[in-house]
Amino acid sequence: MRSLIIALLIGVTFLSAQKAPSKAAAASSTSGVMTGGMGMTWIDGEAYYLVNIAPELAFGKFGVGLDLNLHISSKDQKIRKEDFDETYDYLRIVRYLRYGSKGDQIYVRLGMLDYARLGHGSIVYNYKNSPSVDARRLGAELDLDFGKWGFESVYGDFGAAGLLGMRGYVRPLQFTKANAIPVISALEVGATFATDLRDDAADIYYNAATAPQMPPVVPRPESAGYPFDSKQNAGGLSIIGFDLGLPLLRLPIIDMTLYYDYAKILDFGSGMSAGLETNFSGFGLVRVFTRFERRFAQTDQYLPSYFDSFYELERYSLAVDTTGKVTQFSTKAQLLANTKSPGPGYFGSLTVDILGTLQIQGMYQRLDNDPKSGALHLGANTGEKIPLVSLSAGYDKRNITSNTDMFTLDDRSLLYAEVGYKPYPFMIVSTVYTWTFAPEKDADGNISGYKPQKRITPKVSFVFPL
Repeated sequence: MRSLIIALLIGVTFLSAQKAPSKAAAASSTSGVMTGGMGMTWIDGEAYYLVNIAPELAFGKFGVGLDLNLHISSKDQKIRKEDFDETYDYLRIVRYLRYGSKGDQIYVRLGMLDYARLGHGSIVYNYKNSPSVDARRLGAELDLDFGKWGFESVYGDFGAAGLLGMRGYVRPLQFTKANAIPVISALEVGATFATDLRDDAADIYYNAATAPQMPPVVPRPESAGYPFDSKQNAGGLSIIGFDLGLPLLRLPIIDMTLYYDYAKILDFGSGMSAGLETNFSGFGLVRVFTRFERRFAQTDQYLPSYFDSFYELERYSLAVDTTGKVTQFSTKAQLLANTKSPGPGYFGSLTVDILGTLQIQGMYQRLDNDPKSGALHLGANTGEKIPLVSLSAGYDKRNITSNTDMFTLDDRSLLYAEVGYKPYPFMIVSTVYTWTFAPEKDADGNISGYKPQKRITPKVSFVFPL
C-alpha cells in the first residue's frame, strides 16, 4: 500500500453546560470536545480520502470517547463498505466509556486509557495502555473516594496480562476534631503497588561476549536478524510506594498539590521526592501538567514515574535498517538496570497536550554536587489523530552551567527531527535528521565557534504490542 498524506487538523468544541471535573488532570472533562483530521491514502490502487472524527461526548457524569475513520472513495464519494462489514468494525469506534472524572467520588473508565495515574505520579504517571489506535487495548480505571479513605486503581489490558496498579489512601485528620480545618484536614497518607504482569517485563538483554552465561535476547552476530534467539521471561516487574499529599487548591479547571513520595522498584533501586504539581484542563482543548520537585536518596537502578505515557512503546523497542537487519533491540528494564544514582537535585517537567494531537514536553534537571549537571530536554510529537503520519522533533543539552547556557549551540547540544509515515499499523518508515555542533579553532588553538554537522538517516521501525 502506497500512502500520501495531506494532514489537516480540525478542532470543534461541543457546547455543554455540565459541571467541570473537580480534578483538572482528568483525561476527559464533562464538557464534550471533538477533534479529528483529514488525509489521503491508497488502498488496492484506489485513492481514498481519509477522514478521522474523534468526539468526546459528555452527558452529565457519563462520557464516551469515539474514534471514527472514514475512507471516502475519490471516484464516487462513497464510504468504503469493507470498513463496516463486521460487528467488530462498529465496536472499535468506541474508544472508552466513563462515569465521573478523575478526582470525583466515583470515577470509572473502560477502554483506551490516555492519562492514567496513581497518586502524585512517582510510579504511574500519565500512562497510556494502547501503543497506537491500531493496537487498542481494553483497560480500566476505578477510583472510589469515601471521604475519610479511598482508593485508585488501573488495569492496562483485559485481553492479556498487563499493567496492574492500586493506591489506597486515608485522610487521618478526618477521624479527629480537626476534620473541619481548611486545607490541612485534607491531608492524605497513601500506599501504592503497581506491576507489569507480563513474563518479559523484567527482561534485560546481554552481550554474549561479556555475559555468555546469560540467555541471549538479541540476535547472535551470525544471524540475519530474525528471529530472536530467545527471551529470558524473567517475570513481572513490580513497584511499591508510600506517599503524603496535601491538596492546596481544587478548582474546576486547575488543581495544585504539595506532596512527598517514596518508591521502591523490587529487585532494583529506590528513590524519594517532594514537590508541587499543578494540573490545568482548558475545557478539554488544552491540558497542561507541571511538576517541580526535589529528588533525593535515589539509588542506582531507579527511574521515577516508571510506568509513564511512553511505557508501552519502550517496553520493547525494535528497529531494522533498510535491508531488514535488526539494528536495535532494547527494553526499559535494561535502561533501568544501567541507570546510576544521579545524587540529590531538582527536577521540573511540563507537558502540554493540544487536542490530543500535538504533545509538547519539557524537562530540566540540576544536581547539587555537580555545577555542570544541568540537563535540558524539549520535545514535540504528533499523536494518533493525524492519519498515517509520524512527526517528532527535539532539543537536548547536557552539562549546563547556568540559565543563559541553556540554548547556546555547542558540542553539548543535539537537535533532531524525524518525519515518517505508517504504511502498516506496525511499521514506521521515516527519515531522521540530526544536528550536532563541532568546535572550530583559530590559529592559536582557541575555540572560535561551533560548526553544525548534519546527518540524515533512513529508518524502518516496527512497533509490536508485546
